[in-house]
Formats: sequence, structure tokens, C-alpha cells
Amino acid sequence: MRMSVRLNLPREVDSVPAVRRLLRAALSILRVDRQSGADLEIALTEACANVVKHADGANKFEVHLEVDERRCAIDVVDDGAGFDAAGAGTENADTSTDRGRGLFLIRALAENVRMHSTARDGSLIHFEKSFA
Repeated sequence: MRMSVRLNLPREVDSVPAVRRLLRAALSILRVDRQSGADLEIALTEACANVVKHADGANKFEVHLEVDERRCAIDVVDDGAGFDAAGAGTENADTSTDRGRGLFLIRALAENVRMHSTARDGSLIHFEKSFA
């Protein structure tokens, strides 16, 4: 079985738990192992929270989920102001604060992490997870 979901969400805090619940339901239907599911939920939460907090100029964002029994691929896309993708999330997270760890966590929990951002044209964060 393969699921493909494309969501258009308002750039607001309530969108984050909604998309997380949808991912959890899809992974449950496909009987994905609990640890892989938890890793993906955290990574997706961080990617969406980054849009809500930092995508200045964006009113909405998109989440694309492609999931089957072997892997999950996720894209989070916005049309905000953009960010420096080359330097984002490459340094060790600051353990003294909860801020600034999102991209670091995504890189730690997922595979094939790619980021693309263009000033005034928005951003894309792509990540995947293979299942045991």
C-alpha cells in the first residue's frame, strides 16, 4: 500500500498538531515501527514549526507526504522570505535553550535531508526515513 497526501495549511500554530496527527494515522495504518514513527513526527513538527515561526510573508504552507511500507518522504514548502539554507542546522544545537534546534533535529532524525531557499520566493525542506 502507498499513501500520498498533499496538504495546504494556514501558517498558524494549530496546523502543526493537525499535520502531525495525519502523519501518525498514515504510519499506523501501514504498521510502521514506533521509533521510526516518533522520529518522523518530531522532524515534521520541527519543519512545520519553523514555517510558522520564521516564514515571514507566507500566509500558508504545503506539506507533501509519500509513505509506504518501506519509507516515508516529506516536503514542507512555503512562499515566505526564505533563509540561509547553506548554513542552517549545521552547527551543534545549543542545549541551554529550546530555540534553534529544529533543523539540527531534522538532520539527526531523518535521512536525505535537503533544504532549498530563495529570498522572497520561499523555502523547501525535504527529508525521508527508511523503515526497518
